[in-house]
Amino acid sequence: MIFETHAHYDDEAFSEDRDSLLVSMPQNGIGKIVNVGASISSCKTTIELMDKYAYVYGALGVHPSETAEFTEENFAWLREQCSHKKCVAVGEIGLDYYWPEPDRETQKKWFIKQLNLARELKLPMVIHSRDAAQDTMDIMKEQHAEEIGGVIHCFSYTKETAAVFLNMGFYIGVGGVITFKNAKKLKEAVECIPMDRIVVETDSPYLAPVPNRGKRNDSLHLPYIIKEIADIKGLTPAEVEKITWNNAEKLYCF
Repeated sequence: MIFETHAHYDDEAFSEDRDSLLVSMPQNGIGKIVNVGASISSCKTTIELMDKYAYVYGALGVHPSETAEFTEENFAWLREQCSHKKCVAVGEIGLDYYWPEPDRETQKKWFIKQLNLARELKLPMVIHSRDAAQDTMDIMKEQHAEEIGGVIHCFSYTKETAAVFLNMGFYIGVGGVITFKNAKKLKEAVECIPMDRIVVETDSPYLAPVPNRGKRNDSLHLPYIIKEIADIKGLTPAEVEKITWNNAEKLYCF
């Protein structure tokens, strides 16, 4: 069975077939799914999915691109919801400098507050970092993120940056980009990352792997990602599947 560590099945891309797709997962080898919140509204719909499907768990948090919506009131609501018995992480949180808004200080403020929420609740973090490696690392070091732990979701940086996160005890989330022909930097990083620190994810509905690149993604495409990791590591897909399942259970404290 495969452990899907990061998906967004509350996304409107699944409005027409969400239920039939999720119902099909166990019979197609997907044993557990973590649906990840990105906004206050998506945290609410993530909770609905957690309550409906036995094998769907949740990470609750606000994505850096959505932090302009944060208030002390809805942050208090988020803290309360993270006590849900099937909430396994705080996330996705972090920094995203690809777009100019929200401003960087707003992103940093709420990254730090959510990071410390994870510390308070003794939950791991799902960290999003896009075009913001240095600031992400600096905040994690300053806030002693190694005391909390978690995963760097959709890792896209160099092997040197991976080493910094690994030294802090974090797992590395590997998704569909690993199958892209132009993903040389990521392939080099995966080659260096120990297998006991890799988890697999789709970030559905985004970043579908080859041969479905550009189409809507879902967890049924995880075998393509596993096959690519297996080829890089000189392992069989079955070995990668087993190792990453065990890693994900450790990450999310099952």
